[in-house]
Amino acid sequence: MSESALSELCATRARSPYAERADAPEGALERGLQAAASRFARFLPHARAAEKFVAAVDAEQPAADGLTDARLTAAAADLRAPLLRAEPGSAAVARAFALVRAAARRSLGQAHYPVQLMGGHYMLSGALAEMPTGEGKTLTATLPAAVMALAGKPVHIVTVNDYLAERDARWMAPVFAALGLRAAAALHAQEGPQRRAAYAADITYCTNKQLGFDYLRDRLALPGRPTRAQLLLDEVLGARGAGPAPLLRGLHFAIVDEADSVLIDEARTPLIISGAGGAAADAELYAAALAIARTLEAGTDFTLDARARRVALRDAGRARVAALAERLPGVWASRRGREELVGEALAALHLYQRDTHYVVQDGKVKIVDEFTGRVFADRSWERGLHQCVEVKEACGTSARNATLARVTYQRLFRRYLRLAGMSGTAWEVGPELAAVYGLAVRRVPPHRPVQRKHLGVFMYRSAARRWQAVVDAVAQCSARGQPVLVGTRSVAASEHLGRLLAERNIAHALLNARQDASEADIVEQAGQAGRVTVATNMAGRGTDIALGAGVAECGGLHVILTELHESARIDRQLFGRAARQGDPGSCAAMVSLEDEIFQRHARAAAAAAGAGQDQPEAIPARIAAALQGLAQYRAERAAAIERLATLESDRQLDRTLAFAGTGE
Repeated sequence: MSESALSELCATRARSPYAERADAPEGALERGLQAAASRFARFLPHARAAEKFVAAVDAEQPAADGLTDARLTAAAADLRAPLLRAEPGSAAVARAFALVRAAARRSLGQAHYPVQLMGGHYMLSGALAEMPTGEGKTLTATLPAAVMALAGKPVHIVTVNDYLAERDARWMAPVFAALGLRAAAALHAQEGPQRRAAYAADITYCTNKQLGFDYLRDRLALPGRPTRAQLLLDEVLGARGAGPAPLLRGLHFAIVDEADSVLIDEARTPLIISGAGGAAADAELYAAALAIARTLEAGTDFTLDARARRVALRDAGRARVAALAERLPGVWASRRGREELVGEALAALHLYQRDTHYVVQDGKVKIVDEFTGRVFADRSWERGLHQCVEVKEACGTSARNATLARVTYQRLFRRYLRLAGMSGTAWEVGPELAAVYGLAVRRVPPHRPVQRKHLGVFMYRSAARRWQAVVDAVAQCSARGQPVLVGTRSVAASEHLGRLLAERNIAHALLNARQDASEADIVEQAGQAGRVTVATNMAGRGTDIALGAGVAECGGLHVILTELHESARIDRQLFGRAARQGDPGSCAAMVSLEDEIFQRHARAAAAAAGAGQDQPEAIPARIAAALQGLAQYRAERAAAIERLATLESDRQLDRTLAFAGTGE
């Protein structure tokens, strides 16, 4: 190939090399400075620049709207070269936004509102746009996605489940097609070639987990982390034939939907690819471990750290385990091996509960995502914990696999050359997003004023009184035709409430990890008159709840939170299901001093608040507010420390795992 041909390939197919940002070493000081800078930046007049940009788009709009369909596509193609070096607020970008807006109006019958243009501008600038629930984040994302795709950069729009990835790709595909771009969805059920084809599209919709695992597969398939020059040379010379091509085309630009859920809530658990080579299934081994664990006494033989879900054997426990395992063969002869195995058995017995942390379906133990209430597909716990839970539940014992590669979300998303996000609730974790990901949070005002009425936090001394109060509130709303969405923290809690409602002959729909296949349908109907929906707290996130006929006159959707989450931000996510896009709506929290968050993070304060005669009325509002603030502050602080520990642990392991490298 001639030098001129190679130059042409470099110019026209610069997307081909596996691009990603190198890991930058940093310490606590750097993170602290970034967090402090983000707090200061909140007071700068970012909205003025965004409003000026929106005015520039409006000025371009008449010309864009006047183009024929063919000329619209051609005009988008003409912008490819100018967008390569354009700044986010430039005239070329304003023109591109106007074209995207015109394409959306023609293909979907929806034109971007000014606030959506602001959100798109913030994301294109590498920030996280906080937009209230129902403000059209899916449509907003088409703006920065189209601009980057026209500039020749592969775009990944990351969301929380396959349903949303497939829905959004199909929904927004006509907008991109009008601009000469192709959108596709990379889904879990697809085979490798299908997902590779999806990632070859200009804009790819995918889930955070699928993206992470596909990235790890690429790391395993590209030993030694070849440089960009080597990858380009392989393509020129056809040297790639020895092995499969990467699934991804590098990490160029990502827009993370529900960014706080992905980048914060799920960042405590690394993504791990396992393979053959681990210990074979041995039900008797784990049964013996459980039998020994059941003889140990908490406080005397072992201690539990419920916050971090860790077990620590004490000296008495170690001696007892050694005595009980004295005649057992194999791993039991090793002190480290037997203590680790019994520790996992203790965790299975005391820290992981059925219908809270996992469910049993079709004779298999399936992990439940505590933040979304959804089942993790094809996921298992490490180091024998999953097998201990399987034996505990009398399920078939699966084989232990060896870890081949792992990565945390912190490190994965920091490797994108440019990162953006959107969410309805990110302001509270803005400093952490800035310190870890370099993402600034920019608030976007609602298109219409929010009419949500927050009725307050009602705190009861016992869980039984709380559930009775919830049933009474649901009955009152249902009787007047007002739809109710009740959020619970676990599958067990949702089913318990379902039984109480059935006893009162209150018809309801139940949504938890057992019904996740019909999630979207259940949530879409939650705004109909008199409808009662009981769901795990995060179920249905990303699906709009439209109000049925006559519901607005009844006060709109009413949301009841039945247990505080570790973060007030996640409570706000559930409340945000009501009163979308200027609709009326209301919300309330109805919690108990017996709830896990108070027992784990404010036990003494909760005991003091509930002291005295057990009265039927709720705890006084001022005491409830103080107790809520204390428990959630401590829980959020513990979670942030755990996320940092996960990141540091991943960095240490990175030195020895094959997928690690320089990111050239």
